Amino acid sequence: MLRVERRVLTGTPSDVLSLPYDERKKSRLRARAESGREVAIVLERGSSLRDGDLLAAESGEILLVRAAVESVSDVTSADAVLLARASYHLGNRHVPLQIERAALRYQHDHVLDAMVAALGLQVTQRTAAFEPEGGAYAGGHSHSHGHSHDDHTHAHEHSHDDRAHGHEGHGHSH
Repeated sequence: MLRVERRVLTGTPSDVLSLPYDERKKSRLRARAESGREVAIVLERGSSLRDGDLLAAESGEILLVRAAVESVSDVTSADAVLLARASYHLGNRHVPLQIERAALRYQHDHVLDAMVAALGLQVTQRTAAFEPEGGAYAGGHSHSHGHSHDDHTHAHEHSHDDRAHGHEGHGHSH
C-alpha cells in the first residue's frame, strides 16, 4: 500500500487518484488508484484535495488527484440575477457550489433541485466532475468546527491561507 503524507508542487505522476468531492474533502482516507493499488492518504488534519493536486508517496512516487465523475445538478440561466439568487439560497444552506459563467453546479439533491426550479431556473441532473468554490481564502487549508442551532447541530469548515504561514498546498471549505 502506498502511503501519502504530503503534497508537492511539481513532479511527473506515475498514477492517478480519481476521487469524488466527499472523499477529496477528507484529510485521511484510503483510496484505490487507477492502477488498482491501494493508497493511504494521511494529510494535515483539516486539509482537503483539489483536482490537479500532486501527492508524494513515501516511496517517492507522485500521484495526480482528479475530481471523479459523480451525480450533480447543473443550473443554467442567461439571467445573472436569477443565478445570483440561486447562489444566495444554496449558500444559506451551506451547499458546496461550483460557479461557472451562466451556470451553477452542486451535488445532486432532489430537494435542492425543486427549490432552484421554483426560483425560475432550469435544473439538469447529470454525471460530471464536481469542483466547488474554495471559499473566501482560496489557497488555504480548512478547519472544521461544529455548533448548534436550537434543535440541530452541524459542522462548518473555515479556510485559512497557508501562504501567509509559509505552507505549501491548497484546500477548500464549503
